[in-house]
Amino acid sequence: MSAPPNFDNWTCPLPLRDYPNIVLGHGSGGKLSSELIEHLFMPALGNPTLASLRDSAVIDAGSGRLAFTTDSFVVRPLFFPGGCIGDLAVYGTINDLAMSGAKPLCLSAAFILEEGLPTATLARIVEALANAARAAGVPIVTGDTKVVEKGHGDGCYINTSGIGTIADGVDFAPDKARPGDRVLVSGAMGDHGMAVLSVREGLEFDSPITSDTAPLHELVQALVAAKVDVRVLRDPTRGGLASSLNEIAAASRVGILLDEGKIPIHSAVRSAGDLLGLDPLFVANEGKLVAIVAPEHGDKALEVLRGHPLGREAALIGSVTANNQGLVAARTTIGGTRVVPMLTGEQLPRIC
Repeated sequence: MSAPPNFDNWTCPLPLRDYPNIVLGHGSGGKLSSELIEHLFMPALGNPTLASLRDSAVIDAGSGRLAFTTDSFVVRPLFFPGGCIGDLAVYGTINDLAMSGAKPLCLSAAFILEEGLPTATLARIVEALANAARAAGVPIVTGDTKVVEKGHGDGCYINTSGIGTIADGVDFAPDKARPGDRVLVSGAMGDHGMAVLSVREGLEFDSPITSDTAPLHELVQALVAAKVDVRVLRDPTRGGLASSLNEIAAASRVGILLDEGKIPIHSAVRSAGDLLGLDPLFVANEGKLVAIVAPEHGDKALEVLRGHPLGREAALIGSVTANNQGLVAARTTIGGTRVVPMLTGEQLPRIC
């Protein structure tokens, strides 16, 4: 790549948004979510472990390090091409552990059920959840069930928590990206969000769009086993790749320059985005990761990812820069450069 452009003066003059009430955008994983965490949750709950804002907390357990995470799933509809809320809950929690380099040990699952939900529907969800846990080799060891009045629960919500162990020498964190590092993704962007939207809106495309929901812990362990010098791992869920990279750039105080033409996006997803006015870089993924690795390990990381079934479409998509701290930019296919901001507002509500 040629020298990156300088965007030091490309800042938004607008003041911090002031919302007297919670809006859907506060759950987007984008700018509003970040502001809610920074200005409400962190002042009240802040501590050194929480302040790292990893996908899972890393805890020193005396004899070793543990990763601990929790997540809630509120997807609508409950079933979508490629999965349902049950396997999504299992895989999403496993992936949060994996982004800290952890080997998942066990999960919890708590169900918030709406009065009137057909028992047969719940049975399908639980069966999918159980099958996903067995396939991933990560058991559900505790749980809870609550029921709310009809009209107050959207059928079924699931909250999960997970615990995993982190091997010595493994230390991925959002603030570890350094200038010169290489940026990779493990596959095509936007599949999950577009799959959910296609069902919700009753849309049909020539090529079916299927969620990428999958557990990534074995893919991550392949990187660890190959001794790839990984700085940061993230699974670009809510807010998509764009929001995840903006969070990394801000935490590491670096810039990130992407080659837009190298970012894998399935043609059906790109067409759906064009039709609906949605940029796939902001659309959620549930079975993909973004990795930032040391410059000399970019090719090795790509080889390892492509050698795993979940990484066959992996691509090296950009690099970390010293200038433009906190900004993500992309060189376009027509030779220009555009800023890729964090998602503002709610592009696709209730997708994970």
